Amino acid sequence: MRVTLLGTGTSSGVPRVACDCAVCLSPDPKNNRLRCSILVEESGGNILVDTTPDLRLQALRQGLRQVDAVLFTHAHVDHLYGLDDLRSFCFERQAPIPCYADESTLGRIRHVFDYAFKPVYKNMRESVPQLSLHPIDGPFEVCGCQVEPLTVYHGQLPVLGFRFGSFAYVTDCNAIPPASLGRLRGLEVLVLDALRHKDHPTHFTVARALEVVAELRPRRAFFTHIAHDLDHQITNAALPPGVELAYDGLTLEFT
Repeated sequence: MRVTLLGTGTSSGVPRVACDCAVCLSPDPKNNRLRCSILVEESGGNILVDTTPDLRLQALRQGLRQVDAVLFTHAHVDHLYGLDDLRSFCFERQAPIPCYADESTLGRIRHVFDYAFKPVYKNMRESVPQLSLHPIDGPFEVCGCQVEPLTVYHGQLPVLGFRFGSFAYVTDCNAIPPASLGRLRGLEVLVLDALRHKDHPTHFTVARALEVVAELRPRRAFFTHIAHDLDHQITNAALPPGVELAYDGLTLEFT
Protein backbone atom coordinates (compact mmCIF):
# COMPACT_ATOMS: atom_id res chain seq x y z
CA MET A 1 0.00 0.00 0.00
CA ARG A 2 1.16 3.50 -0.83
CA VAL A 3 -0.29 6.68 0.70
CA THR A 4 0.25 10.14 -0.80
CA LEU A 5 -0.78 13.32 0.98
CA LEU A 6 -2.34 15.38 -1.79
CA GLY A 7 -2.99 18.36 0.46
CA THR A 8 -1.98 19.28 4.01
CA GLY A 9 -3.37 22.79 4.44
CA THR A 10 -6.20 24.28 6.44
CA SER A 11 -9.53 25.37 4.94
CA SER A 12 -8.10 28.53 3.34
CA GLY A 13 -4.99 26.80 2.01
CA VAL A 14 -1.46 28.16 2.32
CA PRO A 15 -0.54 30.71 1.05
CA ARG A 16 -3.74 32.33 2.24
CA VAL A 17 -5.35 34.83 -0.12
CA ALA A 18 -4.44 38.45 0.67
CA CYS A 19 -1.89 37.53 3.33
CA ASP A 20 1.67 38.87 3.48
CA CYS A 21 2.94 36.84 6.43
CA ALA A 22 6.34 35.15 6.26
CA VAL A 23 4.90 31.68 5.61
CA CYS A 24 2.52 32.84 2.88
CA LEU A 25 5.41 34.60 1.15
CA SER A 26 7.88 31.79 1.79
CA PRO A 27 9.84 30.36 -1.18
CA ASP A 28 9.90 26.95 0.54
CA PRO A 29 7.56 24.67 -1.48
CA LYS A 30 6.71 22.77 1.70
CA ASN A 31 4.93 25.91 2.91
CA ASN A 32 2.55 25.65 -0.07
CA ARG A 33 -0.40 23.61 1.17
CA LEU A 34 -3.54 22.69 -0.75
CA ARG A 35 -6.65 21.61 1.15
CA CYS A 36 -6.47 18.28 3.00
CA SER A 37 -6.85 14.94 1.26
CA ILE A 38 -4.93 11.72 0.72
CA LEU A 39 -4.63 9.04 -1.95
CA VAL A 40 -4.38 5.39 -0.91
CA GLU A 41 -3.05 3.12 -3.66
CA GLU A 42 -3.77 -0.56 -3.16
CA SER A 43 -3.48 -3.57 -5.47
CA GLY A 44 -7.23 -3.36 -6.08
CA GLY A 45 -7.33 0.32 -7.01
CA ASN A 46 -6.98 3.93 -5.93
CA ILE A 47 -8.91 5.25 -2.92
CA LEU A 48 -9.31 9.01 -2.51
CA VAL A 49 -10.08 10.40 0.95
CA ASP A 50 -12.09 13.64 0.56
CA THR A 51 -12.68 15.73 -2.55
CA THR A 52 -11.29 19.17 -1.78
CA PRO A 53 -11.86 22.33 -3.84
CA ASP A 54 -8.27 21.75 -4.99
CA LEU A 55 -8.94 18.26 -6.38
CA ARG A 56 -8.28 19.22 -10.01
CA LEU A 57 -4.92 20.76 -9.12
CA GLN A 58 -4.03 17.84 -6.88
CA ALA A 59 -4.84 15.30 -9.58
CA LEU A 60 -2.83 17.15 -12.23
CA ARG A 61 0.13 17.65 -9.92
CA GLN A 62 0.10 13.98 -8.87
CA GLY A 63 -0.54 12.63 -12.36
CA LEU A 64 -3.61 10.88 -11.00
CA ARG A 65 -5.49 9.10 -13.79
CA GLN A 66 -7.82 6.76 -11.94
CA VAL A 67 -10.05 6.93 -8.86
CA ASP A 68 -11.80 3.70 -7.87
CA ALA A 69 -13.47 4.78 -4.62
CA VAL A 70 -13.85 7.85 -2.41
CA LEU A 71 -14.10 8.02 1.38
CA PHE A 72 -15.34 11.17 3.10
CA THR A 73 -14.35 12.32 6.57
CA HIS A 74 -17.14 14.91 6.77
CA ALA A 75 -19.11 17.43 4.71
CA HIS A 76 -17.29 20.72 5.29
CA VAL A 77 -16.56 22.72 2.15
CA ASP A 78 -12.79 22.16 2.20
CA HIS A 79 -13.30 18.38 2.23
CA LEU A 80 -16.26 17.99 -0.12
CA TYR A 81 -16.73 20.75 -2.66
CA GLY A 82 -14.35 19.39 -5.31
CA LEU A 83 -16.64 16.41 -5.82
CA ASP A 84 -17.71 17.56 -9.29
CA ASP A 85 -14.10 17.08 -10.47
CA LEU A 86 -14.67 13.33 -10.17
CA ARG A 87 -16.36 13.67 -13.58
CA SER A 88 -13.00 13.35 -15.30
CA PHE A 89 -12.44 9.95 -13.70
CA CYS A 90 -15.85 8.68 -14.84
CA PHE A 91 -15.37 8.96 -18.60
CA GLU A 92 -13.66 5.58 -19.03
CA ARG A 93 -15.49 3.77 -16.24
CA GLN A 94 -18.28 1.30 -16.86
CA ALA A 95 -19.75 1.79 -13.39
CA PRO A 96 -20.24 4.73 -11.00
CA ILE A 97 -17.49 5.61 -8.53
CA PRO A 98 -18.51 4.29 -5.10
CA CYS A 99 -18.48 6.96 -2.39
CA TYR A 100 -18.48 6.05 1.30
CA ALA A 101 -19.51 8.40 4.13
CA ASP A 102 -21.68 8.67 7.22
CA GLU A 103 -25.37 9.40 6.71
CA SER A 104 -25.00 13.10 7.47
CA THR A 105 -22.34 13.56 4.80
CA LEU A 106 -24.28 11.47 2.27
CA GLY A 107 -27.27 13.74 2.86
CA ARG A 108 -25.12 16.79 2.21
CA ILE A 109 -23.81 15.26 -1.03
CA ARG A 110 -27.33 14.57 -2.24
CA HIS A 111 -28.34 18.16 -1.44
CA VAL A 112 -25.35 20.12 -2.76
CA PHE A 113 -24.78 17.93 -5.82
CA ASP A 114 -28.42 17.04 -6.46
CA TYR A 115 -27.94 17.33 -10.24
CA ALA A 116 -25.64 14.29 -10.18
CA PHE A 117 -28.52 12.07 -9.09
CA LYS A 118 -31.27 13.28 -11.43
CA PRO A 119 -32.44 10.59 -13.89
CA VAL A 120 -32.14 12.99 -16.85
CA TYR A 121 -28.34 12.94 -16.43
CA LYS A 122 -27.95 9.20 -15.78
CA ASN A 123 -26.25 8.45 -19.10
CA MET A 124 -24.57 11.83 -19.61
CA ARG A 125 -21.12 10.89 -18.33
CA GLU A 126 -19.48 14.13 -19.40
CA SER A 127 -22.09 16.31 -17.70
CA VAL A 128 -22.16 15.05 -14.13
CA PRO A 129 -20.06 12.77 -11.94
CA GLN A 130 -21.37 9.21 -11.96
CA LEU A 131 -21.50 8.17 -8.31
CA SER A 132 -22.98 5.51 -6.07
CA LEU A 133 -23.41 6.39 -2.39
CA HIS A 134 -22.73 3.91 0.42
CA PRO A 135 -23.30 4.55 4.15
CA ILE A 136 -20.48 3.75 6.55
CA ASP A 137 -21.76 1.87 9.57
CA GLY A 138 -18.70 -0.17 10.52
CA PRO A 139 -15.50 -1.65 9.03
CA PHE A 140 -15.67 -2.45 5.34
CA GLU A 141 -13.54 -3.52 2.39
CA VAL A 142 -12.92 -1.46 -0.73
CA CYS A 143 -10.42 -2.05 -3.53
CA GLY A 144 -9.11 -5.04 -1.62
CA CYS A 145 -8.31 -2.82 1.37
CA GLN A 146 -9.74 -3.23 4.86
CA VAL A 147 -10.97 0.13 6.15
CA GLU A 148 -11.81 0.82 9.77
CA PRO A 149 -13.79 4.05 10.35
CA LEU A 150 -13.16 5.84 13.64
CA THR A 151 -15.34 8.54 15.14
CA VAL A 152 -13.54 11.69 16.32
CA TYR A 153 -14.88 15.14 17.18
CA HIS A 154 -14.42 18.37 15.24
CA GLY A 155 -15.82 20.68 17.89
CA GLN A 156 -19.29 19.24 18.49
CA LEU A 157 -19.40 17.56 15.07
CA PRO A 158 -18.65 13.83 14.85
CA VAL A 159 -16.41 13.15 11.86
CA LEU A 160 -14.56 10.09 10.61
CA GLY A 161 -10.94 9.12 10.74
CA PHE A 162 -9.80 6.00 8.90
CA ARG A 163 -7.40 3.19 9.73
CA PHE A 164 -5.87 1.15 6.90
CA GLY A 165 -3.81 -1.62 8.50
CA SER A 166 -0.84 0.00 10.24
CA PHE A 167 -1.67 3.49 8.88
CA ALA A 168 -4.32 5.88 10.19
CA TYR A 169 -5.55 9.25 8.93
CA VAL A 170 -7.25 11.55 11.47
CA THR A 171 -7.84 15.08 10.28
CA ASP A 172 -10.15 17.87 11.50
CA CYS A 173 -10.52 17.04 15.17
CA ASN A 174 -9.94 18.37 18.65
CA ALA A 175 -11.06 15.29 20.59
CA ILE A 176 -10.74 11.53 20.16
CA PRO A 177 -13.07 9.40 22.30
CA PRO A 178 -11.61 6.44 24.23
CA ALA A 179 -13.04 3.80 21.89
CA SER A 180 -11.31 5.38 18.90
CA LEU A 181 -8.09 5.97 20.83
CA GLY A 182 -7.99 2.26 21.54
CA ARG A 183 -8.14 1.51 17.80
CA LEU A 184 -5.28 3.91 17.04
CA ARG A 185 -2.61 1.99 18.91
CA GLY A 186 0.07 -0.14 17.28
CA LEU A 187 0.40 2.08 14.22
CA GLU A 188 3.39 2.40 11.96
CA VAL A 189 2.25 5.87 10.84
CA LEU A 190 -0.38 8.27 12.21
CA VAL A 191 -1.36 11.39 10.27
CA LEU A 192 -3.07 13.76 12.70
CA ASP A 193 -4.63 17.21 12.74
CA ALA A 194 -2.42 19.97 14.23
CA LEU A 195 -3.59 23.37 13.04
CA ARG A 196 -1.31 25.82 14.85
CA HIS A 197 0.09 26.71 18.30
CA LYS A 198 -2.77 29.01 19.33
CA ASP A 199 -5.92 27.40 20.72
CA HIS A 200 -8.76 26.66 18.31
CA PRO A 201 -12.30 25.46 19.17
CA THR A 202 -12.39 22.61 16.61
CA HIS A 203 -8.77 21.61 15.89
CA PHE A 204 -5.85 20.20 17.84
CA THR A 205 -3.01 22.58 18.56
CA VAL A 206 0.53 21.32 18.00
CA ALA A 207 0.93 20.82 21.76
CA ARG A 208 -2.29 18.84 22.10
CA ALA A 209 -1.46 16.73 19.03
CA LEU A 210 1.91 15.92 20.60
CA GLU A 211 0.11 14.72 23.73
CA VAL A 212 -2.01 12.37 21.60
CA VAL A 213 1.09 11.06 19.82
CA ALA A 214 2.82 10.49 23.17
CA GLU A 215 -0.19 8.48 24.36
CA LEU A 216 -0.62 6.41 21.17
CA ARG A 217 3.09 5.95 20.42
CA PRO A 218 2.99 5.33 16.66
CA ARG A 219 6.34 4.57 15.06
CA ARG A 220 6.06 7.86 13.11
CA ALA A 221 3.58 10.73 13.17
CA PHE A 222 2.89 13.50 10.68
CA PHE A 223 0.77 16.56 11.36
CA THR A 224 -1.68 17.88 8.77
CA HIS A 225 -4.44 20.50 8.27
CA ILE A 226 -1.72 23.08 8.86
CA ALA A 227 -2.40 26.83 9.01
CA HIS A 228 -0.11 29.60 7.80
CA ASP A 229 1.01 30.09 11.40
CA LEU A 230 3.47 27.19 11.07
CA ASP A 231 6.63 27.43 8.99
CA HIS A 232 7.66 23.97 7.84
CA GLN A 233 11.35 24.06 8.69
CA ILE A 234 11.09 26.09 11.91
CA THR A 235 8.29 23.94 13.29
CA ASN A 236 9.98 20.66 12.39
CA ALA A 237 13.16 21.74 14.16
CA ALA A 238 11.18 22.02 17.41
CA LEU A 239 9.31 18.70 17.13
CA PRO A 240 10.50 15.53 18.90
CA PRO A 241 12.06 12.61 17.02
CA GLY A 242 9.56 10.65 14.98
CA VAL A 243 7.15 13.57 14.58
CA GLU A 244 7.09 15.92 11.58
CA LEU A 245 4.86 18.32 9.76
CA ALA A 246 3.45 16.65 6.66
CA TYR A 247 3.71 18.36 3.29
CA ASP A 248 1.93 18.13 -0.05
CA GLY A 249 3.26 15.21 -2.08
CA LEU A 250 4.62 13.26 0.90
CA THR A 251 4.48 9.55 0.00
CA LEU A 252 4.50 6.69 2.50
CA GLU A 253 5.01 3.03 1.58
CA PHE A 254 3.59 0.11 3.57
CA THR A 255 4.19 -3.60 3.09
